[in-house]
Amino acid sequence: MWWFQQGLSFLPVALVVWSAASFVFSYITAIALHHVDPLVPYISDTGTIPPERCLFGIMLNISTFLGMATMYVRYKQVYALNPEKSKIIKLNKIGLMLGLMSCFGLCIIANFQKCILYYIHVVGACLTFGVGAIYMLVQTVLSYLMQPEVHSKDVFWIRLTMLVWCCASIVSMFVSSVVLYSGLYGTNLVQKLHWDPQEEGYTAHIISTVSEWSLAFSFLSFFLTYIRDFQKISLRAVVSLHGQTLYNAPQSFVTDEQTLLIAGSI
Repeated sequence: MWWFQQGLSFLPVALVVWSAASFVFSYITAIALHHVDPLVPYISDTGTIPPERCLFGIMLNISTFLGMATMYVRYKQVYALNPEKSKIIKLNKIGLMLGLMSCFGLCIIANFQKCILYYIHVVGACLTFGVGAIYMLVQTVLSYLMQPEVHSKDVFWIRLTMLVWCCASIVSMFVSSVVLYSGLYGTNLVQKLHWDPQEEGYTAHIISTVSEWSLAFSFLSFFLTYIRDFQKISLRAVVSLHGQTLYNAPQSFVTDEQTLLIAGSI
């Protein structure tokens, strides 16, 4: 059995690989069609013009689903490992709520493009990266609280490193974006997809775009730390069939069967 076939480790693997592919494929398509500059465009710029916009949207929507599934399984795992620790249980519930909000933000980014509905796109980015960073913080704190019984110190330090990387990228992107869109370098820069290195504001633009790519991959790197944890989880579904026909089934049987069909243990 391969390492990614053990337990539910395929979930974080699929999330990271699929999300990275959505960025790379839309980037390659946008570059091939000369819609953006080859040197580090905004991720959102690579999903602004068709056909890469269509590819970007559908792939990120699938990433949203994979993210929700991964965060829910993580929530169930932490709860199962700490059933009597109220502090961890509360933090775990908060983490799930923050994670789902972050996934909702990713869905907004996928469906509301930067150059069309800029402010809605920014709201989605704030939910994805801002709330997502808080989710990472909660999971890092949980890793600290669960060591050494459940988590090793190495896992905690790795997640803390990913969190610091994420926060540094957020600060860098925020400062450079404020400088870039302050009006010093012209107006309507949101619609600008091509930059000349000789233009004023080009340095701030590059710092902002590099920070965005760094931020995105800090998120993906954080979910890679879930792989070993998810290798220790199995999912079991129990199905019970009452009778040989689907017609005229008693209501109690229908209710029991529906309950069993959605039953599972993590």
